[in-house]
Amino acid sequence: MQSTQHSIQYGDELIRFSLRRQPLRTEQRLAIHVEPDGSVVVDASEVTTLEIILSAVKKRVRWISQHVGAARERLHHVLPREYVSGEALHYLGRRYRLKVIVQSDVTPGARMRGGFIEVTVDEHRPVTIQKILDGWFRIRAREVFAIRLAAVAAPLGWIKHLPPTRLQFMKVQWGSCSPSGRITLNPMLVKAPRDCIDYVLLHELCHLLHHNHGPKFYKTLDRCMPGWRVIKERLDNMAEEIFRI
Repeated sequence: MQSTQHSIQYGDELIRFSLRRQPLRTEQRLAIHVEPDGSVVVDASEVTTLEIILSAVKKRVRWISQHVGAARERLHHVLPREYVSGEALHYLGRRYRLKVIVQSDVTPGARMRGGFIEVTVDEHRPVTIQKILDGWFRIRAREVFAIRLAAVAAPLGWIKHLPPTRLQFMKVQWGSCSPSGRITLNPMLVKAPRDCIDYVLLHELCHLLHHNHGPKFYKTLDRCMPGWRVIKERLDNMAEEIFRI
């Protein structure tokens, strides 16, 4: 998938966006995303002209600017993790504390114990602790997402078989649905409350029926989850903590 950088002017603001060319996307299916970190991504087919793409971005530039500003405001005070005991971690919307246990001749690993997520290492190295936590969240995510995907998909009439899924750590996305129908989910989403996870899963499942963010897509989302906007806002407000590394 090719990606190029472009920009348009909106008053005194320069809106930069990444343009991703997707071979399986049809010319009519153009999608604009503002990611939780404030970056802007446009998905388009390989044959859609840049003129048409820029015109579509200009039509939604006010919406883009508002969402970019909101994302940057949320991330303004985020500090990087040090991976030391006492730092806050989240799992399924609940707050836990990191407990780092340093022991010689021990197999590194992580487990949940009471209100703590314990990481055992033979030497305190932040990179190692982060890697262990990433692996722990990936395992948990695979289990949770499989259960929730089946539950969310069950009442959806257009889902005859569960779509193929994969996990991929992403800096700015909760999930995505490829033109071929494969759903990619960020393991870090498992830090969010269950209703937020369900919203992301439903969002991607709706893309199997409507491959853009047009009126039909949102009508379907409204019908299946009437309160999704409140849930999405809550999830976006958690982005700074969930994506914090």
